[in-house]
Amino acid sequence: MQMSLVIDANKCTGCLQCEMACSYEGEGVFNPAKSRIKIFPFHEEGIFVPYTCTQCDEAWCMHACPVEAIQLNKETGAKEIVNDLCVGCKVCTIACPFGTVNYNADSGKVIKCDLCGGDPECAKACPTDAITYQDANWTGYDKMKGYAAKAMPAK
Repeated sequence: MQMSLVIDANKCTGCLQCEMACSYEGEGVFNPAKSRIKIFPFHEEGIFVPYTCTQCDEAWCMHACPVEAIQLNKETGAKEIVNDLCVGCKVCTIACPFGTVNYNADSGKVIKCDLCGGDPECAKACPTDAITYQDANWTGYDKMKGYAAKAMPAK
């Protein structure tokens, strides 16, 4: 079963626990600037939106890499950076339409979500379940059906 991160921005409080857990897992430090997941604050609306790599089927970052340093992990479905191959050219950062591939000046390499090898720390750290790790084939049909039932006038 293929899994993916599912984000429900309505549940996010902006606590940054996901960023802290991610930076610690990926870089060994508690530093949100080094996190592969980011929380975007919409201050006027009072909402926070987590965002990270969506592991696109047609991953432009992977296709753009001139040294094939981004490779598919067939077990997790993550497009992962192979640090020994990455030359830090940043072409993948330009190719990503979502801005979720970032350059790490300390290492001279790029970083992006690798789903923590199939056990994402961000999802485990989220106290409100705004970030969960679920079956990627779940379409949300039951949820849509529920919304439709609520919207239907009573007979």
